[in-house]
Amino acid sequence: MRTIAIDFETANEQRGSACSVGLAWIEDGEVVRVEERLIRPRDMRFSGFNIAIHGIRPEDVANSPEFPEVMDEFRDEFEGATLLAHNAAFDMSVWRNALDVYGARYPMITYLCTLKMSQKVWDGRDSHGLASLADHLNIEFEHHNAAEDAKVCAEVALAIARDVGAFSIAEIPQIIGMTPGRFHAAGYEPCSCGRPRSSRRFARG
Repeated sequence: MRTIAIDFETANEQRGSACSVGLAWIEDGEVVRVEERLIRPRDMRFSGFNIAIHGIRPEDVANSPEFPEVMDEFRDEFEGATLLAHNAAFDMSVWRNALDVYGARYPMITYLCTLKMSQKVWDGRDSHGLASLADHLNIEFEHHNAAEDAKVCAEVALAIARDVGAFSIAEIPQIIGMTPGRFHAAGYEPCSCGRPRSSRRFARG
């Protein structure tokens, strides 16, 4: 099963203002490919707050394609894949809202939230933010660069799989009691965690 971590950056406070997307592909227990695409938002209003976070300015995306064209490049790879995002509620809402801007239909996506995973599996940690988890896993990265964030998200999922004894990331939800999130043409259902569905004990990071 194809697994792809995804991360969006936005131009302003509007969730539909995606200005960058990062993707990281997992195969055979490792990250094998990382991509980033700049996106030209339909509304080219960039807030100073967002620029301070990710460093992307209007001139950086002036010649970039808009959201539907960028995401269409990966449409075939998304089909049948499991998507990962750290704080997936944000990234999936960016995806949905950006599609809404163009009146486009939602693709059929199944996704898992690595933030919720880490909170469940590594519940003794003070912080489950991506930077804190990267430090825990001894990963150096440039936070809020979409490609690097996606890669760390993927590495977090792989580390969790190892700690819970999962043979693949797709097995993690059954072990920890997670219901995958989905969105599709008719709407969406969020990713959520309940009680573990397996009697296996898992390590605490």
